[in-house]
Amino acid sequence: MTDLNNVIYLDNAATTRAFDEVGERVRDCLCTLYGNPSSLHAKGLEAEQIVRDARRAVASVLKVPEETIFFTSGGTESDNLAILGAARAKRRIGRHLVTSMIEHPAVLEPFRILSEEGFEVTYVKPDAFGILDPGEVAAAVRDDTILVSVMAVNNEIGSVEPVERIAKTVKAKNQNILIHCDAVQGFCKIDLFPKRAGIDLLSVSSHKIHGPKGIGALYIADPHMIRPILFGGGQQKDMRPGTENVPGIAGFGLAVQIEEERRSSAEKTMRRLKKILAQGILEIGDTHLHGIPETDGIQDADVYAGYGSSHIVSAAFRGVSAEVLLHALEDKGICVSSGSACSSNHPKTSNVLSAIGACRDDLTSTIRFSFSCETTEQEIITTLEALKELVPILRRFVRR
Repeated sequence: MTDLNNVIYLDNAATTRAFDEVGERVRDCLCTLYGNPSSLHAKGLEAEQIVRDARRAVASVLKVPEETIFFTSGGTESDNLAILGAARAKRRIGRHLVTSMIEHPAVLEPFRILSEEGFEVTYVKPDAFGILDPGEVAAAVRDDTILVSVMAVNNEIGSVEPVERIAKTVKAKNQNILIHCDAVQGFCKIDLFPKRAGIDLLSVSSHKIHGPKGIGALYIADPHMIRPILFGGGQQKDMRPGTENVPGIAGFGLAVQIEEERRSSAEKTMRRLKKILAQGILEIGDTHLHGIPETDGIQDADVYAGYGSSHIVSAAFRGVSAEVLLHALEDKGICVSSGSACSSNHPKTSNVLSAIGACRDDLTSTIRFSFSCETTEQEIITTLEALKELVPILRRFVRR
C-alpha cells in the first residue's frame, strides 16, 4: 500500500499542498480570529480587517483597485458568476457569446446552460499547439456579441494563450464586448494585469497556489456589468452575498504573498525540471509531447521547456492506457493525472486533445505531470526511472 505521507506528488494542476504557514493562518481564523466580518463589535472588525488584507494581496498581484476583487468559493463559482452574470445582464443588447473549444468545464458548462436559455455560442478552435489566434477570435465576433471568454493557461496541456492580444483585438472591433479570462492556472505564474489588458472579468483560485480549497476570487472591473447569481445578506456589495469564508480568505491572501515572493526562483526551477522530464520521456520512445511542433518527426526537450506554462507537461505514451499507467505509477508512490481533475469522475475523451487534433492513440494514452515550487529534481529523476521501467512492460500487454 502506498504511504500517502511519502509520495511524489506531480498533480499540482489539480491542487497543491497548502503552505505550512497557510495552514496555521487558517487554524488561527477558525479558532482565535473567528469573528463575522458583518458584526460591528471588535471581533467582527478584526475579521473585516483580515478580509481587507487578503483582498489587497490579490489586487496587488493583478495591479487592480482593491474594490474590484470579490471573494467566491473557488474558480468554478468565479467562472459561473462572470459568464452567467455578464450574459444575463446584457441579454437585451445581444445574445451571441464567444469562447474556445479548450476551456475548462467550469467555463464550458455555463455556456451550455446559456445556450439552453436562448443564447448562441461560437466555439473557436485553437491551433495544433493549443494556442488561440486573436484574429480568429475577433473574426467570430458579431454585431450582437456581448461576451468573449478565453483562458490564460490551459489546464491540460499548459498552453499560454495570448489573452491580452485577444482582448485588444476584440475591443478594437467592438469596445463594448466584455472580456472574461479564466486565470485559475495562470494566477501567480504568469503576468496577468487585467486593467492594462482590457480584461473586464478574471477568475482565480486559491488551492492552485498552495492556499485552502473552497476559496477563490473574481475581478470585476465594473459591478454594473454583471448580475449576481446568489442572493442574500448584502455582503460584498450584493455581488457575492453570504458570510465571508474568513479562514479561507486569510489563507488565500497569505498564499498569494508567499507564492509571489517565490515566483521568480520557482519559475526557473520548474523550467529546468520540465526540460529534464521532457527529455526523459522522449528517450523512452514512441512518445509525444503535446503543445510543440515536430521537426522531421522529432521533438526537442529544450524547445519544449520554453513553451507554455512552466508547471505542466502533457505527454502521450503511445500503446499504453493512461489509466493503467496512472495506477502503475501510483503503486510506486507517484501521483499524476490523466487530464482535468475536475472531470476525472466522468471519464470521456479530452475536449482539449480533440481540439488540437491529437491522434486517436494519444487521446487514451496521455498523462499530465504538473509541478509546484516544492517539486524537486530527485522526484523527477525517480519518476523517469519508474516510467522507463513501466512503459515497456505495459506496452507488451497491449501490442501484438
